[in-house]
Amino acid sequence: MSASVTLKDPRRYFEEVERKNSDAALSPPVCLYLEVTNRCNLLCETCPRTFEELEPPADMSWELFTRIVDQVPNIARVVLHGVGEPMLVKDLPRMVRYLKDRGTYVLFNTNGTLLQPKKFQQIIDTGLDEMRVSLDAADRESYAKVRGKDFFNRIVRDVGKFIAYQKEVGAANPRVSLWLTGLKETVDQLPAFVRLAAKMGVKEVHLQRLVFDEAGYGMARAESSLFESTQAEELATIAEAQAIGAELGVTLDASGATEPGLSLKRQSDAQPWATCRRPWSLMYFTAHGRALPCCIAPFSVRGYSNYTLGDATQRTLREIWDSPAYRDFRSALLSDAPPAPCQNCGLRWSL
Repeated sequence: MSASVTLKDPRRYFEEVERKNSDAALSPPVCLYLEVTNRCNLLCETCPRTFEELEPPADMSWELFTRIVDQVPNIARVVLHGVGEPMLVKDLPRMVRYLKDRGTYVLFNTNGTLLQPKKFQQIIDTGLDEMRVSLDAADRESYAKVRGKDFFNRIVRDVGKFIAYQKEVGAANPRVSLWLTGLKETVDQLPAFVRLAAKMGVKEVHLQRLVFDEAGYGMARAESSLFESTQAEELATIAEAQAIGAELGVTLDASGATEPGLSLKRQSDAQPWATCRRPWSLMYFTAHGRALPCCIAPFSVRGYSNYTLGDATQRTLREIWDSPAYRDFRSALLSDAPPAPCQNCGLRWSL
């Protein structure tokens, strides 16, 4: 299984893959999501793993990691996170270097709690392209409410130290960005969040779309969503944050590589899932090797058994990619009755 695609922009890879009206994927995936661990040291109010056990706690073994990666030797982009904290994984630097040695674009999201000065040079030396820090608040009290533990001051301090260290040694990578989940409870903090990023030396801020299932849990529920319910005051707050960013040299975007205003609008009234290319462009594997349709599915529908598409410990990636389960999933996504994780995708994403 060989993916030899060279992406013009690895951050917008999903736009470079043409989705045919077919249940077959004509090309191998251009992106892998590898959940290097499902363990975490926080109890976030917007994460399903805080409220239920998705799979037994585990780190992806080196054997499983290389088994998957070696089947797509020219993979263009790999994301090393899922529902856990990747910096808990001892083999993480080795995994990044293994991918960078073959020219792959590599990134991961981290909660930033383990970004210690003794690790700074090691992170740089791996060649990591992006490190996204999910902070989710502009002050200590709000952070503790959303993230479940009080690490705010430590993260602000250590991320700032890392940026300063990069400047000192002349390291352009990894690109560091701060992420905030767009909630009605926290959107008013956005201007302060942009100012905080500038103070830390971070030049990119992103608003993460809120994903939730029908039942809802913690703060991941319909009443917290900004999608299609944003008030004039909230829109003014977003505009203020963008203006502050422009003044301080901090770019402000939404997740999905789009601008905040666009991310608040439904892109298709009839079929919000209609433009999705994920089942034709990427494969997601949990720490145990379970193949899922994307990183959003665990947040939008409960029960992995309802949307598992294969097992990398038992079958090759080619067998999974071309399997009846994957083809049925693509076929349903092309229909008026999409798979359960996709039914409200777009509708249930806020920022």
